[in-house]
Amino acid sequence: MRIALHTKVRADRIEEYEAAHCEVPPELTAAIRAAGATSWTIWRSGTDLFHVLECEDYGRMLAELEKLPVNIAWQARMAELLDVVHDYSAEGADAGLPVVWEL
Repeated sequence: MRIALHTKVRADRIEEYEAAHCEVPPELTAAIRAAGATSWTIWRSGTDLFHVLECEDYGRMLAELEKLPVNIAWQARMAELLDVVHDYSAEGADAGLPVVWEL
């Protein structure tokens, strides 16, 4: 399944956000892959962040990551950098942006 998400980085924290993503902990990327993700790309336009990820089951992936210490630490770090923190784990697979058109 493919999921698109939208978040916002704080305008005064863009450089920190991008720097953090240059150093995503290998333990976290391994856990994301083990939870079923095959790809995850984030684009930035100003403070808007657009994520597209492909995974077997988004809700299950979130559930598997939810209690992992490395993910908890990462989410706490992202909460410091994001302007709008959305709890995608609460919505599960329904959290994605709706598809309007696809080729």
